[in-house]
Amino acid sequence: MGTKSSNTSAIAKATDTPWETWIERLESANARELTHKEIAELAFTFMPPALENPGWWAQSVAVAYEQQIGRRLPGQAQDGTFQGSVSTTLAEDLDGALARWEKQVSDLKLFNGQTLVEPARTSASERWRYWRASFSDGTKAQVDIGLKVDKCSIAINITKAKTPDQVSEWKSFWRQILAEIKA
Repeated sequence: MGTKSSNTSAIAKATDTPWETWIERLESANARELTHKEIAELAFTFMPPALENPGWWAQSVAVAYEQQIGRRLPGQAQDGTFQGSVSTTLAEDLDGALARWEKQVSDLKLFNGQTLVEPARTSASERWRYWRASFSDGTKAQVDIGLKVDKCSIAINITKAKTPDQVSEWKSFWRQILAEIKA
C-alpha cells in the first residue's frame, strides 16, 4: 500500500499517555459515535498542559483512533481521499532549491501520466517556498521548500488520490523527480 498507520507509540510518548489509556478515554466517551472533529476536540481536553502543539496531537489521536476502529485507512483523509508525501534535502538556499525544482519540472508535459489542469502556481514567504499543481486524475501536489540549517528540505505532499495505490504510484514518480534534482 505504501502508507503507514498512525504511530501510536509517538502519540503515547509525546502526550505521556499510553495508547491504551487514549482508547479507554475515547471509548468511555462513546467516540465511535462522534465525528472526526468531535473526537479531536475530546482528545484535546486530555492533552497535558505543557505539551507543545496540543491541537496537532489531538488530531493525531483522532486519526489513529479512527484507523483503529476501521473508520479510516492509513493515509485516508477525512473526505475519503488518500494522501502521502516524499521528501529530500538539498544543499541550497530557498530560492536556489525552488529554481532547481522549477527547472526539473517546467518542461514536463506529463506527470505520472497525467496533465496539469492549470499552470502550476508558486508562492513564497520569508521561510518557505511553495509550488502547487492540480492534475487530470484529480490529485493535487504541494511542494514545500523550507530551511533546514544550511540546507533546504523539499517535501511533496500528494492529496486527493482515490486509492492508496494511486498514492504509491505518485510517490514513486516524485521520488524519481527528487533523485534527478539531487543528481
